[in-house]
Amino acid sequence: MNPNFLQTPIPYLKGVGPNRADTLKAELGIETYRDLLHLFPNRYLDRTQYYKIAQLQPSGADVQIVGKIIHLKTVGQKRGKRLVATFVDETGQMELVWFRGHKWIRENLKINEPYVVFGRISKYGSTFSMPHPEMELLSEHQQGVKIAMQPIYPSTEKLVAKGITNRVVGKMMQQLFIESKGQFPESLSNSILEELLLISKSEALFNIHFPKNQNLLAKAQFRLKFEELFFVQMQLISKKLLRKQKIKGMPFETVGEKFTGFFENHLPFQLTKAQKRVIKEIRNDLGSNAQMNRLLQGDVGSGKTIVALMCMLLAIDNGFQACLMAPTEILASQHYTGLKELLGNMDVKIALLTGSTKKSERTLLHNQLENGNLNILVGTHAVLEDKVQFKNLGLAIVDEQHRFGVAQRSKLWHKNEIPPHVLVMTATPIPRTLAMSLYGDLDVSVIDELPPGRKAIKTVHRYDGNRLKVFGFIKDEIQKGRQVYIVYPLIQESEALDYKDLMDGYESIVRDFPQPEYQISIVHGKMKPADKDYEMERFVKGETQIMVATTVIEVGVNVPNASVMIIESAERFGLSQLHQLRGRVGRGAEQSFCILMTGHKLSEEAKTRLQTMVSTNDGFEIAEVDLKLRGPGDLMGTQQSGMLNLKIADIVKDNQILKTARYHALQLLKEDPRLEKEENIPIRKAYSRMMQNKTIWNYIS
Repeated sequence: MNPNFLQTPIPYLKGVGPNRADTLKAELGIETYRDLLHLFPNRYLDRTQYYKIAQLQPSGADVQIVGKIIHLKTVGQKRGKRLVATFVDETGQMELVWFRGHKWIRENLKINEPYVVFGRISKYGSTFSMPHPEMELLSEHQQGVKIAMQPIYPSTEKLVAKGITNRVVGKMMQQLFIESKGQFPESLSNSILEELLLISKSEALFNIHFPKNQNLLAKAQFRLKFEELFFVQMQLISKKLLRKQKIKGMPFETVGEKFTGFFENHLPFQLTKAQKRVIKEIRNDLGSNAQMNRLLQGDVGSGKTIVALMCMLLAIDNGFQACLMAPTEILASQHYTGLKELLGNMDVKIALLTGSTKKSERTLLHNQLENGNLNILVGTHAVLEDKVQFKNLGLAIVDEQHRFGVAQRSKLWHKNEIPPHVLVMTATPIPRTLAMSLYGDLDVSVIDELPPGRKAIKTVHRYDGNRLKVFGFIKDEIQKGRQVYIVYPLIQESEALDYKDLMDGYESIVRDFPQPEYQISIVHGKMKPADKDYEMERFVKGETQIMVATTVIEVGVNVPNASVMIIESAERFGLSQLHQLRGRVGRGAEQSFCILMTGHKLSEEAKTRLQTMVSTNDGFEIAEVDLKLRGPGDLMGTQQSGMLNLKIADIVKDNQILKTARYHALQLLKEDPRLEKEENIPIRKAYSRMMQNKTIWNYIS
């Protein structure tokens, strides 16, 4: 086969032509033979069975019938017309109906000729009908490629309107296999094929488009899913290895007095085993000659800040500066306050830079950064401005990194001649399967235990009918000197509605918790930032006992004295949001509670979410359930799910295949990093072709 055959532009395929090619490109991104070959079916229909009209049931199923058209008529309706054909076999009659494309259909239909029709059955009165059936003359049907399982390809309204139906796409696919003689270059090595008992690339492609039976289809799917995930992992792993070879880091060889002084005299509590393990992993990275790129995952309250501080002290011990970047002013200020408190009277200069930092303070800050007097800078996006220049930035830490774009993160890289070491922190637990796919090029550390003295938060689900009891419980907790959050959902579509929800709730709480005995703060999206900060501040200082808020408090606020989190209309929140909100309490030594309030009408999915929250505090377990419920796209947000533009594999359903693929990619790159062995030539060719197409992976950092 000519190696460039699959690069042929799609208009050259018999039966396509320029107009269809334009539609295929606009709707499905198909420009070449290869793109068409990799348009995999969504599902399959069993075409081995032919029904008689007398056997039909109003089940809404797709069926196949042999018969002939005896009569055609056009019927007027409220809007436009429909074309109706009377279709008969020896057991009865039914209707075939078209709502558009009448002229072309009328001209091409043959009366009294045997046809095979295929489509979804509906019933009006006593008559069965089939709207927009797929049709083929019986004589042609008997000669075509015998497909027992009929593939159903992805489609759009525009494709159907332009006459590119599933049948037309199937015909194009048949033509492509005729022109290629069904021969496609192998892209895996013999040893992988033999070890995993995989069928060849040509067999897999034939059986994904024209499967004879379920067994062959399953083999084809496994082979193609493995291959897709294998090459994704190849790209990630080789990117990681390349970065380690190419991008030299600044080795932090000294463990100096700042690090040991803090460890011996300022540590507020003993480090957990998990924290010690993570610090060791990071120290190994920082001591090597390669630039560190590590993802640190740890649930809310697991003690990531201490780990971050100890890494920054290592940088200072080695003559470098460090910075910590957070997505919001509130979070940046909290980090700053927390770090200052931990450092106590140590000789470490630390400063805060946000959008609200005064000009005079900024000038001073810029000077101190450039002359090296400032050791640690904590800030928001303001840190990325060109004006902010470091004397010698050695370590950059990014908190809640999914809230920063890639371009913003790469700006940090350019804050020093030699790129700084990078530590990315997140409290949003990322399921292992996703981490392997999205962050497979980063080293991953996990803090998976809570600091001593912290008690697990008790979570319960209560219906609105129990509200009085819940209010009684809140009063008891306030009596003990505790504080309470009451959170209302915020659903983008309707700010007015949300505001009403919040205000109604606020009014009923004010009635039940009257002043002066109770003081209540309120925070929502319509307030000015200064007013928001003022209300938050009152709550942090303990001047108010109840904070009524929308989800603006999801990230950040640290109030150890707050021990109760009430989430109203909890069924309207996603799992990760519920988990993040629950993490706002349980920060002190007292027992904390999270109460999920809902109405009685709950969808199955909402019930699963609530049951998951009640049964576990483990963020990773919750993230796995969330991934199953929502899929990777919703979980990571659009800008990151687009990175996994997978054609056939699904990282949730196929996570076992993903693990196998990662294992084999790792083994291969260990044994033959440049893919020079003869048996790996097919892999090298396929891999270099993908790399020419500059995929998504370049953008993950």
